Amino acid sequence: MKFGDVQVGDAAGAILVHSTRCGGRTLKKGLQLTADHVALLDEAGLPSVTVARLEPGDVHEDEAALLLADALAGEGIRVQRPFTGRANLFAMAKGVANLDIDAIDAVNMIDEAVTVATLPSFEHVDTEQMVATIKIIPFAVARDTLDRCLTAARASNGAIGVGAYRSRRIALIMTETGAIKDSVLDKTATVVANRLAILGLELASEERVAHKTRDLAQAVEQAACEHDLVLIYGASAITDRHDVIPAAIEQAGGMVDHLGMPVDPGNLLLLGHLGATTVLGLPGCARSPKLNGFDWVLQRVAAGLRVTGRDIMAMGVGGLLKEISLRPRPRTESEDTQDRADRAPRIGALVLAAGQSRRMGSDNKLLASIGGKPMVRHVVEALGHTAVESITVVTGHEAEAVTRILAGLDHKTVHNYSFADGLGTSLRCGISALPGDLDAVIVCLGDMPHLTPAVLDHLLAAYDPAENHAIIVPTHKGKRGNPVLWDRRFFEAMASISGDTGARHLIGENEDLVAEVEIDSDAVLIDIDTPEALAQTKQ
Repeated sequence: MKFGDVQVGDAAGAILVHSTRCGGRTLKKGLQLTADHVALLDEAGLPSVTVARLEPGDVHEDEAALLLADALAGEGIRVQRPFTGRANLFAMAKGVANLDIDAIDAVNMIDEAVTVATLPSFEHVDTEQMVATIKIIPFAVARDTLDRCLTAARASNGAIGVGAYRSRRIALIMTETGAIKDSVLDKTATVVANRLAILGLELASEERVAHKTRDLAQAVEQAACEHDLVLIYGASAITDRHDVIPAAIEQAGGMVDHLGMPVDPGNLLLLGHLGATTVLGLPGCARSPKLNGFDWVLQRVAAGLRVTGRDIMAMGVGGLLKEISLRPRPRTESEDTQDRADRAPRIGALVLAAGQSRRMGSDNKLLASIGGKPMVRHVVEALGHTAVESITVVTGHEAEAVTRILAGLDHKTVHNYSFADGLGTSLRCGISALPGDLDAVIVCLGDMPHLTPAVLDHLLAAYDPAENHAIIVPTHKGKRGNPVLWDRRFFEAMASISGDTGARHLIGENEDLVAEVEIDSDAVLIDIDTPEALAQTKQ
């Protein structure tokens, strides 16, 4: 192909390279100039124009784009008529993009003049959604280059296709222990049904059974006889191949093909089968409508595509769907899924600073100077450098002094008039004073001055109620410490605590919702209760 400036009088038959304004009319780039066009250019007083002229062996950009698009198009694809060297490929039905990545890469590696861009492999697509575009960069491509591209494209027998979702009978089995409210299970079923509806599918049946291997095995065996796909949502997350859900599948006569996936959220997904029926053990995040690993497997299964353990293991690159703590994290809460699905969790901080410090003698330990700064101020300042939405400080003993030393920090104070009755009253007072829109709260003791923003943010990042991480407990060398982060489902119980007890009993009663976070520092174990401990801290 020849490219360059020519006299206007010699431009007939060539391709205009740049759009040009002449005689009140714009001649678009890519236009094959006729004698009439040349006359317009001449009347406009243009001495020359930049053109491209095809030579023997060149193929026009539109023809080349169409030939390549036809060679790449597979099942479920419609090719649009090319223009300006571009041919777009569209989905003819709702499904997943089914791509031969090696073949597409092979085409793209042949010559810079030829490009193929697609959606990610196995991406969900709607009817008439663009799946790929072929663009020829110059106005023409050499025939031998195009032939090499066509050979690479045809080797795959349709490198760009759409696996359409197929009609299937789908069953949902949820296990229960009595600890989960019916309303939570109802909302879980709704979210799963909505997820299927996006794919044009619907639940054929729903069943709830005890979280016991024998009961679940019977339900799975029966459902597999009547359905193409069985979804199991457990009352407790799957933690081992010998856990209730995988054991039940095997007891029913099925097989566990793979447990776990390198996608977060979605790590705890199980892939199995019973006869010709696919069985999926759902991760906790399946109760969230936000995109997670369950979607990736469900979409392929719904499209009739085979999914193996190796396929799941290859999902790691791009599998970090959960956002880091420095960005909003799309999570949801089990009892309020729809309201919280499309925003970051709102986590507040509660600092208990009302105690009388009886073991310290006459001194109020919270006012003691450590590193030139009052102890409780260390805690509130550390929280101020984290992602918490708000900080609420509960005062009691020597409230005016505590309030004074916190001056200038972004927090609000609530006074506990019953502080002499013990820790439980401060917790109750503080919970009642929290902003109403919080999803969780991290409860901090005012006498833990070694806590750092990094340690606190580590705990905040672990909060994930969709994965049953609703109570976050720090540990150091296996020993549990403070502060503890609580999902709002526990607020009511915490607000009813009285006397000199905290909320530790709630941890023991809800171990299946506890996530332990190992912390390198012993700061989560050190609270200063005695003059000896204070003296050692000051050293």
